[in-house]
Amino acid sequence: MRFPKLFADVGGTNARFALETSPGVLAAVKVLACADYPQLTDAMHHYLQTSEARAAGADQVKNAGIAIANPIHGDWVQMTNHHWSFSIEATRQLFQLETLDVVNDFTALAMSLPLLGMQQLTQVGGHTAIPDSAIGLLGAGTGLGVSGLIPSADGWKPLHSEGGHVSFTPANRREIDILEFAWQEFDHVSAERLLSGPGLKLIYRALAASRQQIAEDIEAPDIVQRGLNQQCQICSDVLASFCDMLGTMAGNLAVTLGARGGIYIGGGIVPRLGDYILRSGFRQRFEQKGRFTQYLSEIPVFVITEPYPAFIGLSALLQQAPSALAA
Repeated sequence: MRFPKLFADVGGTNARFALETSPGVLAAVKVLACADYPQLTDAMHHYLQTSEARAAGADQVKNAGIAIANPIHGDWVQMTNHHWSFSIEATRQLFQLETLDVVNDFTALAMSLPLLGMQQLTQVGGHTAIPDSAIGLLGAGTGLGVSGLIPSADGWKPLHSEGGHVSFTPANRREIDILEFAWQEFDHVSAERLLSGPGLKLIYRALAASRQQIAEDIEAPDIVQRGLNQQCQICSDVLASFCDMLGTMAGNLAVTLGARGGIYIGGGIVPRLGDYILRSGFRQRFEQKGRFTQYLSEIPVFVITEPYPAFIGLSALLQQAPSALAA
C-alpha cells in the first residue's frame, strides 16, 4: 500500500481523521463532530477537502482504514450509538479507493497496545506485566468498548468482542439501587448502560432519585467537571460509583482472559479524570475477587493517555495480511 493512507476513528460522538504519510507518521489530524454530518461519507468528504489534508496529499489517497464503534459483519455497517450507516464497498468506490478496511474501533485500539510506551500510559496499581500473556482492554465513551490481545505464534490476535453489552452486576447497596432505577427504563441493563457518557447521566438521575432530589438536566462532561471540582455532591458520588463499577468490570475482564499481560483502559472518559482514578476506589474494586484477590493484585492496569491510539492500531493492522482484519 502506498502513502498517504487515510485513517478514520469513528465513535458515537466524534470522528477523528488523519493521513499516514509514511510508516507511523500522521499528518492533518482533525476531529469532527458526528452530529454535524448526515453520514460518514459527508464527514470524509469534508475532511479530505480541508487545507491541511490537501497539503498532506489527500488527493493521492488510494488506501484507507476505518475503526468504528460497531461490530463489523459483512458489507453493511449500521452504528449502534449513532444513526450513520454505510456500505463498505460503495464507500470504497465513491472515494475511488483501491482498498478500504473497516474494523471495530476497539480491535484497532487493541492492536496499538504493544506499540505504546510508558510515556503514553499511566499505571494504576499492580506489578509488572508478564510477557506473552493475554492482554485485556476496555474503555468508556459514548459506549463501552471491550477487546483484548491473545498471543500466538503469528503475533498478537485481537478479540472481536462486544463485551460492553454483558449484564451489569451490582456489588453493593448503592449499585443495587442504581440498577433498580435503570430497570424502570430498560429491560436489560448492560454494563454499557452505566459505564459510558449516557451512563454517567443515568447514574446521576438514579442517585438524585434515591435522595429525593430533582436532577438537573446536565450533560456528562458537566457531571465530570462538577464532580472533579467538588461543586456538586451527587456529581462527586457519580464519579465514585463510576470508578467502582469500572473496577469491577475491569477485574471481571482480567480473570476472564487471564490477562496477566495487563488491563488497558481507553475511551474518552477515564483519561479526562486525570489523577482522580488513582484516588478512587477503582483499584480496590478491581482486586475485590475473594480468593483471587492476590492474583489480581499483581496485574497492572494502564490508562491510555496517547490521544490517537486507534490510528497506531490501524497502521499495524493494515500492515498485516488481510486475514488479520477479518472480524
